[in-house]
Amino acid sequence: MTDYQIKETYKNWMSRPLPADLKAELESIAGDSEAVSDRFYRDLAFGTGGLRGVIGAGTNRMNIYTVGKATQGYADYLREQTAVEGSPAVEESPSVEESLSGEGLPSVVIAYDSRIKSEEFARRAAEVFAANGIRVHIYPELMPTPSLSFAIRHLGCDGGVVITASHNPAKYNGYKVYGPDGCQITTEAAKAIQGRIGALDLFEDVKRVDFDRAMKAGRISWVGEDVVDAYIRAVSTQRFCEDDEIDKNVSITYTPLNGAGLKCVLRALRENGFSNIHVVPEQEKPDGHFPTCPYPNPEIREAMELGIQYAKKNGSDLLLATDPDCDRVGIAVRDDRGEYVLLTGNEVGLLLFEYICRRRIACGRMPENPVLMKTIVTIDHVKKIADRYGVQVIDVLTGFKFIGEQIGLLEKKGELDRYIFGFEESYGYLSGTFVRDKDGVNASLLICEMFAYYKTQGKGLLEVLNDLYDRYGYCLNTQHSCQFEGAAGFERMQQIMSRLRQAPPKEAAGRKVVSVEDYQTQEKRFSDGGMEAIQGLPRSNVLKFWLEGGCSFVVRPSGTEPKLKLYFSVSGEGRKQVGELEQQLSAELMKYLGI
Repeated sequence: MTDYQIKETYKNWMSRPLPADLKAELESIAGDSEAVSDRFYRDLAFGTGGLRGVIGAGTNRMNIYTVGKATQGYADYLREQTAVEGSPAVEESPSVEESLSGEGLPSVVIAYDSRIKSEEFARRAAEVFAANGIRVHIYPELMPTPSLSFAIRHLGCDGGVVITASHNPAKYNGYKVYGPDGCQITTEAAKAIQGRIGALDLFEDVKRVDFDRAMKAGRISWVGEDVVDAYIRAVSTQRFCEDDEIDKNVSITYTPLNGAGLKCVLRALRENGFSNIHVVPEQEKPDGHFPTCPYPNPEIREAMELGIQYAKKNGSDLLLATDPDCDRVGIAVRDDRGEYVLLTGNEVGLLLFEYICRRRIACGRMPENPVLMKTIVTIDHVKKIADRYGVQVIDVLTGFKFIGEQIGLLEKKGELDRYIFGFEESYGYLSGTFVRDKDGVNASLLICEMFAYYKTQGKGLLEVLNDLYDRYGYCLNTQHSCQFEGAAGFERMQQIMSRLRQAPPKEAAGRKVVSVEDYQTQEKRFSDGGMEAIQGLPRSNVLKFWLEGGCSFVVRPSGTEPKLKLYFSVSGEGRKQVGELEQQLSAELMKYLGI
């Protein structure tokens, strides 16, 4: 937007009868052109991850108006996709009365987590869907994101929405959109929905009906406890040990990080025999302010510190933590000195994959031509384990939705049973196909069973991991995130990606760049001038550089946060040499990019 358009949009908002908190926020920034611009210089971006942004007033913020506009656009898209003979055309949306009295067109499920305004945003979305003749099933309490994916398929719905910003700081919230397959929407669907959203005025074009009125009319209904029961039963099918094979009385300390995981994680563990579970009291109840962990991300130690203190107090060898919407899991394990070591997402993925392969073979449950799915930024070292067990590895773009999409393709071919595991480096895992997204409940049960299995054999997870490194070699995978806030930051990220394409580095850390994979142009360019097409993956603003010796790094803008993400994969003879090489490589790249 131009400066004039930004000012006019601000004036338009100020003229509206806004809720008191939004009105006060806008009044407080009157005359502050930078603050006004940050809130209004663009519409909050909608993509395959839906919406995500800071909570507040403005078109570039998460509020009831941006949520309502996104829902109206998604509703228009759903009605178009599910149009049947005799139904009103999209351009002839039903009146509120018609939408409440008729059968409606599609149906959706809505879930939400513990974040600030999550329930309010969920109810606003339900009101907009209902006003558009769409039947709404909404959870009566906060629930994990994977339960939303499950419910869409279980209830036979045409889509769904979960209100969450995953593991972002407290000031954020978000709006994830799912398709009828239980996956986050594809790039094509996101573009179509964005087109609908872009044609709307968020004050004038959004239909809405009162929540209680729509509930009484049967247009909105609560998701029943029977659906939660079915989900827990599905999670429980992922057990690989009988009760008498392992000691399930192992001490486990668990924290939901004030999020949505408590109910389902505890049910899954307790109903499968794990009863010696200690919950971190300060982080047990839902609280979107996350008072004890400002960054509620189990990937970082600060979020795990309180849990580690309680694990020591409880004498637990395992600390388990789920992020606020319970689709990611982080763990810490006690070493032989009594200290707690955080395992990375890649390390847990290696352990789980080895465990699943080993136990499937032992139980006679390994299918013919088994498949592992992972993202391109996830540890390539796992292919060595896959080769040992005869498992095919499918690489997909960053984002678990692409793993879910591949599961759907297997299903269409009647080969669903080939899938045995999928994971990504950012602490997302899935061993079943009843959910088409990363599942913190499924992963929590699997991790605890794996932990108990090895402990019964007298081994800790660190010992098992070191055994894997001894067998397959050592590989270090790290991620670095660079924050770029506001309009200037967004432009800077675009400039960095453009520079990498136009003038890519020829070497890094003394190693020659042998090839560059550009997922935007879908080309792999070699240092000798050769080129080949990248097949089977959608276009994405991602670059992967391969170096001599099998090392690599990936650069991509985040699809949900104002960050540029850099992923490094470094292999070598030992931890010290590999660690030094990673530090040199990351420092050189940061300097090259001017970060």
